[in-house]
Amino acid sequence: MTHFLNILCFVLEWAYVFIFFWILHTFLPVHRNWFLRILAFFACSFFAVVIIYSNDLPNLLGSLIGFSIYIILFHQGRWVEKFTAVLIFYPAVIAINYIMQDTGALLFFGITGAPNDDTLWSPAVMEVSSAIRAATLLARLLFWTGAWLFLRKYLQDTTYTLTNRMWLIVDTLMLASVVSIFTIIYFMPEKIIIVYPICAASIFSSFGCIYLASYMCSAMQTAWHAQELEMRQSYYEEKMSDETRIRQIYHDMKNHLLVLENAVPDTGAAMSAAENASKSGSPGGRSNASTEGSQSGPGGIRSSIKRLQQQISSYENYYRTGNAYLDVIIRDKTKTAREKQIDFTAVIHFADGAFLDPLDISTIFGNALDNAIEASEKLAVPRRVITIRARRIRDMLVILVENNALPDTDTSGKTTKDDAFLHGFGLSNIRNTLEKYDGQCTVKCADGAFVLKIMIPVP
Repeated sequence: MTHFLNILCFVLEWAYVFIFFWILHTFLPVHRNWFLRILAFFACSFFAVVIIYSNDLPNLLGSLIGFSIYIILFHQGRWVEKFTAVLIFYPAVIAINYIMQDTGALLFFGITGAPNDDTLWSPAVMEVSSAIRAATLLARLLFWTGAWLFLRKYLQDTTYTLTNRMWLIVDTLMLASVVSIFTIIYFMPEKIIIVYPICAASIFSSFGCIYLASYMCSAMQTAWHAQELEMRQSYYEEKMSDETRIRQIYHDMKNHLLVLENAVPDTGAAMSAAENASKSGSPGGRSNASTEGSQSGPGGIRSSIKRLQQQISSYENYYRTGNAYLDVIIRDKTKTAREKQIDFTAVIHFADGAFLDPLDISTIFGNALDNAIEASEKLAVPRRVITIRARRIRDMLVILVENNALPDTDTSGKTTKDDAFLHGFGLSNIRNTLEKYDGQCTVKCADGAFVLKIMIPVP
């Protein structure tokens, strides 16, 4: 029976390790390499099953350092997200393991009255020990399984959405939980009942901060979607206004062309009259011919045509990409490029990009074009050229952004602005967003041309 219970304990312990590892992976994904994932699973087991006793500083401090190293090496994400993962899961694991271990010990010694020296235990006592250990392991497994079922929605909602400042707010709240669990277990003597409610409070704080982060993400997404609706409304209102204006221009186009067409023979007659006046030496004839030529000559015709082209040029700046949200972004960036005298060309077929979240489309295209516009502003006007192409090639969405740039342009994504805290996240934000879709991003700068290539698998 004892042998069976030991096998059961082994199975329950590794089942718990898997559940805990999966919760961590949901909150902060492990690197995609399968070898690293397997290695991460076994590395995670050392922290997940660590046993903490009262006044046990080596295990308390060692588990904190080991877990931090594990998160840094095996999990993806920004430093602030990794720091948050340590602050959230460290106190929860330490508190639960302590409660289970201490509760099991109290039950065992209370039931059996066995001495502390396990070498003096009888087979019956060993069997009771294995049974109680299996019960505590089962309770821990059920607890984390329930936590996963309850928190999985909130864990998934926190990925790649919060800003660094928001993560720091969550971290500040979690510091109190880490300090309290560390202090109460290390400094309090054994068998003090006050340890239990503080451990329970630390567990509640950890899970509460996951919910808080999810709530903040939801609020951000709501604000973004409201802004998206405003942008779309503005876009369609401007589009309808421009289409009405263009229809009015086209309505009068025949009359304008008729006037211009009739002006051509008049120009010839005016020129003949000017030549006759010149031969006859008539100052009056020369003045009249000159005046009429300036009004209806070739220069006047070209001026009229130019005015018509200017009137319809803004209408031509609307791109239909196959994605309504991307239409808004391209329209806005086109307007910005025109104001900065940048030659902007877009050839985009993005109907197959419907699986991308609108916020991610904004991050990818917005940051890419903002970087291209910023680089173009540093060049002379004739060299200000931006070309963006996007379409599906087999099972991949391929986005290509090309622009002229200074020869020493940095391709690392680091900002050249004085305020590095607020800038320099363009390429890194693009890369973080692409990780959600297993996409890739490459950057190349050669011969004065900057090329950003993005590839996203179509699910």
